[in-house]
Amino acid sequence: MTQLARIPPLHVVTDDEVVARGDFLDRARRILGAGGAAAAFHLRAPQGAGRRMYDFASSLRSMAADAGALLIVNDRVDVALAAAADGAHAGGRGMTAADARRLLGPDRLLGVSVHSVDEARDAMRGGADFLLAGTIWDTPSHPDRRGAGIGRIREIAALGIPVIAIGGVTAARAAEARDAGAAGVAVIRGVWDAPDPAEAVNEYLKHWKE
Repeated sequence: MTQLARIPPLHVVTDDEVVARGDFLDRARRILGAGGAAAAFHLRAPQGAGRRMYDFASSLRSMAADAGALLIVNDRVDVALAAAADGAHAGGRGMTAADARRLLGPDRLLGVSVHSVDEARDAMRGGADFLLAGTIWDTPSHPDRRGAGIGRIREIAALGIPVIAIGGVTAARAAEARDAGAAGVAVIRGVWDAPDPAEAVNEYLKHWKE
Protein backbone atom coordinates (compact mmCIF):
# COMPACT_ATOMS: atom_id res chain seq x y z
CA MET A 1 0.00 0.00 0.00
CA THR A 2 1.46 3.38 -0.98
CA GLN A 3 1.50 6.32 1.40
CA LEU A 4 -0.94 8.13 -0.88
CA ALA A 5 -3.39 5.25 -0.59
CA ARG A 6 -3.17 5.48 3.19
CA ILE A 7 -4.19 9.15 3.32
CA PRO A 8 -7.98 9.66 3.45
CA PRO A 9 -9.52 12.59 1.55
CA LEU A 10 -11.32 14.17 4.51
CA HIS A 11 -9.45 15.35 7.62
CA VAL A 12 -11.70 16.58 10.42
CA VAL A 13 -9.77 18.70 12.93
CA THR A 14 -10.72 19.80 16.44
CA ASP A 15 -9.65 22.80 18.51
CA ASP A 16 -9.96 23.81 22.16
CA GLU A 17 -13.49 25.13 21.69
CA VAL A 18 -14.66 21.95 19.99
CA VAL A 19 -13.30 19.54 22.61
CA ALA A 20 -14.84 21.65 25.38
CA ARG A 21 -18.35 21.01 24.09
CA GLY A 22 -20.46 18.70 26.19
CA ASP A 23 -21.49 16.65 23.17
CA PHE A 24 -17.97 16.41 21.72
CA LEU A 25 -17.58 12.64 21.83
CA ASP A 26 -21.13 12.04 20.64
CA ARG A 27 -20.59 14.28 17.61
CA ALA A 28 -17.18 12.70 17.04
CA ARG A 29 -18.77 9.27 16.88
CA ARG A 30 -21.25 10.47 14.27
CA ILE A 31 -18.49 12.11 12.24
CA LEU A 32 -16.37 8.98 12.28
CA GLY A 33 -19.33 6.79 11.41
CA ALA A 34 -20.19 8.95 8.43
CA GLY A 35 -16.60 9.27 7.19
CA GLY A 36 -15.41 5.72 7.73
CA ALA A 37 -12.29 4.84 5.78
CA ALA A 38 -12.51 8.15 3.92
CA ALA A 39 -11.85 10.13 7.11
CA ALA A 40 -8.94 11.01 9.35
CA PHE A 41 -9.85 12.50 12.73
CA HIS A 42 -7.30 15.00 14.05
CA LEU A 43 -7.48 15.44 17.82
CA ARG A 44 -6.05 18.92 18.30
CA ALA A 45 -6.39 21.02 21.47
CA PRO A 46 -3.39 23.36 21.98
CA GLN A 47 -4.44 24.19 25.55
CA GLY A 48 -5.42 20.65 26.49
CA ALA A 49 -3.73 18.91 29.43
CA GLY A 50 -1.93 15.68 28.64
CA ARG A 51 -4.20 13.43 30.68
CA ARG A 52 -7.34 14.94 29.18
CA MET A 53 -5.91 14.53 25.69
CA TYR A 54 -5.04 10.92 26.43
CA ASP A 55 -8.56 10.18 27.71
CA PHE A 56 -10.07 11.70 24.56
CA ALA A 57 -7.60 9.88 22.33
CA SER A 58 -8.34 6.54 23.98
CA SER A 59 -12.08 6.95 23.42
CA LEU A 60 -11.59 8.17 19.87
CA ARG A 61 -9.21 5.32 19.10
CA SER A 62 -12.01 2.80 19.67
CA MET A 63 -14.50 4.86 17.67
CA ALA A 64 -12.09 5.28 14.77
CA ALA A 65 -11.25 1.58 14.71
CA ASP A 66 -14.94 0.66 14.66
CA ALA A 67 -15.54 3.05 11.76
CA GLY A 68 -12.43 2.12 9.80
CA ALA A 69 -11.15 5.70 10.09
CA LEU A 70 -7.74 7.03 11.14
CA LEU A 71 -6.96 8.81 14.41
CA ILE A 72 -4.21 11.43 14.32
CA VAL A 73 -3.11 13.32 17.45
CA ASN A 74 -1.84 16.83 16.74
CA ASP A 75 1.13 18.37 18.54
CA ARG A 76 1.37 15.56 21.11
CA VAL A 77 3.45 12.62 19.92
CA ASP A 78 3.48 11.23 23.46
CA VAL A 79 -0.33 11.05 23.51
CA ALA A 80 -0.40 9.53 20.04
CA LEU A 81 1.94 6.75 21.16
CA ALA A 82 0.25 6.14 24.51
CA ALA A 83 -3.20 5.89 22.94
CA ALA A 84 -1.99 3.75 20.00
CA ALA A 85 -3.21 6.32 17.48
CA ASP A 86 -2.57 5.81 13.79
CA GLY A 87 -0.24 8.77 13.71
CA ALA A 88 0.67 12.24 14.87
CA HIS A 89 0.76 15.68 13.34
CA ALA A 90 3.40 18.35 13.91
CA GLY A 91 1.69 21.69 13.74
CA GLY A 92 4.63 24.02 14.19
CA ARG A 93 4.23 24.65 17.92
CA GLY A 94 6.53 21.89 19.06
CA MET A 95 9.03 19.40 17.73
CA THR A 96 10.35 19.18 14.22
CA ALA A 97 9.22 16.56 11.74
CA ALA A 98 12.52 14.71 12.16
CA ASP A 99 12.16 14.55 15.95
CA ALA A 100 8.55 13.43 15.68
CA ARG A 101 9.50 10.71 13.21
CA ARG A 102 12.23 9.39 15.51
CA LEU A 103 9.70 9.00 18.32
CA LEU A 104 6.90 7.60 16.17
CA GLY A 105 9.02 5.06 14.35
CA PRO A 106 8.40 4.00 10.76
CA ASP A 107 4.95 2.44 11.08
CA ARG A 108 2.79 5.38 12.14
CA LEU A 109 1.73 8.25 9.92
CA LEU A 110 3.28 11.67 10.37
CA GLY A 111 1.64 14.83 9.10
CA VAL A 112 3.21 18.30 9.17
CA SER A 113 1.67 21.76 8.71
CA VAL A 114 3.41 23.88 6.09
CA HIS A 115 2.91 27.28 4.48
CA SER A 116 5.46 27.24 1.68
CA VAL A 117 7.38 24.98 -0.69
CA ASP A 118 10.53 25.40 1.41
CA GLU A 119 8.71 24.28 4.55
CA ALA A 120 7.29 21.36 2.59
CA ARG A 121 10.76 20.25 1.51
CA ASP A 122 12.01 20.44 5.11
CA ALA A 123 9.05 18.35 6.31
CA MET A 124 9.69 15.75 3.63
CA ARG A 125 13.33 15.48 4.65
CA GLY A 126 12.15 15.02 8.23
CA GLY A 127 10.04 12.02 7.32
CA ALA A 128 6.54 13.45 6.82
CA ASP A 129 3.99 11.18 5.12
CA PHE A 130 1.57 13.99 4.30
CA LEU A 131 1.31 17.76 4.63
CA LEU A 132 -1.45 20.13 5.68
CA ALA A 133 -0.89 23.17 3.48
CA GLY A 134 -2.58 26.47 4.20
CA THR A 135 -4.02 28.89 4.58
CA ILE A 136 -5.62 28.34 1.15
CA TRP A 137 -8.77 30.46 1.45
CA ASP A 138 -9.61 33.21 3.96
CA THR A 139 -10.94 31.72 7.18
CA PRO A 140 -12.29 33.07 10.50
CA SER A 141 -9.86 30.72 12.26
CA HIS A 142 -6.99 32.97 11.08
CA PRO A 143 -8.50 36.42 10.49
CA ASP A 144 -5.05 38.01 10.26
CA ARG A 145 -3.84 35.68 7.51
CA ARG A 146 -4.97 36.08 3.92
CA GLY A 147 -5.62 32.97 1.89
CA ALA A 148 -2.67 32.01 -0.30
CA GLY A 149 -4.87 30.62 -3.05
CA ILE A 150 -5.10 27.25 -4.73
CA GLY A 151 -1.73 27.78 -6.40
CA ARG A 152 -0.03 26.84 -3.15
CA ILE A 153 -1.53 23.36 -3.41
CA ARG A 154 -0.26 22.97 -6.97
CA GLU A 155 3.26 24.03 -5.99
CA ILE A 156 3.53 21.70 -3.00
CA ALA A 157 1.77 18.76 -4.64
CA ALA A 158 4.37 18.94 -7.41
CA LEU A 159 6.95 17.77 -4.86
CA GLY A 160 5.30 14.34 -4.89
CA ILE A 161 3.91 14.13 -1.36
CA PRO A 162 0.20 13.92 -0.39
CA VAL A 163 -1.03 17.43 0.37
CA ILE A 164 -4.16 18.27 2.36
CA ALA A 165 -5.69 21.71 1.76
CA ILE A 166 -6.68 23.62 4.89
CA GLY A 167 -8.10 27.06 5.51
CA GLY A 168 -11.56 28.16 4.42
CA VAL A 169 -12.35 24.83 2.75
CA THR A 170 -16.08 24.64 2.15
CA ALA A 171 -17.69 21.53 0.72
CA ALA A 172 -18.10 23.31 -2.60
CA ARG A 173 -14.34 23.96 -2.74
CA ALA A 174 -13.33 20.35 -2.14
CA ALA A 175 -13.31 19.42 -5.82
CA GLU A 176 -11.28 22.54 -6.65
CA ALA A 177 -8.63 21.47 -4.15
CA ARG A 178 -8.64 17.95 -5.59
CA ASP A 179 -8.26 19.24 -9.14
CA ALA A 180 -5.26 21.31 -8.03
CA GLY A 181 -3.52 18.15 -6.86
CA ALA A 182 -4.63 17.89 -3.23
CA ALA A 183 -4.91 14.42 -1.73
CA GLY A 184 -7.62 15.69 0.60
CA VAL A 185 -9.08 18.61 2.51
CA ALA A 186 -9.07 19.49 6.21
CA VAL A 187 -11.94 21.21 7.99
CA ILE A 188 -12.92 22.44 11.43
CA ARG A 189 -15.97 24.74 11.35
CA GLY A 190 -17.44 23.24 8.20
CA VAL A 191 -18.19 20.05 10.12
CA TRP A 192 -18.24 20.96 13.81
CA ASP A 193 -20.54 23.98 13.40
CA ALA A 194 -22.95 22.16 11.11
CA PRO A 195 -26.39 21.31 12.56
CA ASP A 196 -25.77 17.69 11.55
CA PRO A 197 -22.04 16.86 11.47
CA ALA A 198 -22.59 13.50 9.77
CA GLU A 199 -24.51 15.18 6.98
CA ALA A 200 -21.70 17.73 6.63
CA VAL A 201 -19.15 14.92 6.31
CA ASN A 202 -21.27 13.33 3.58
CA GLU A 203 -21.50 16.66 1.78
CA TYR A 204 -17.73 17.15 1.76
CA LEU A 205 -17.16 13.63 0.48
CA LYS A 206 -19.85 14.01 -2.18
CA HIS A 207 -18.17 17.13 -3.57
CA TRP A 208 -14.75 15.50 -3.35
CA LYS A 209 -15.92 12.62 -5.53
CA GLU A 210 -17.67 14.78 -8.14
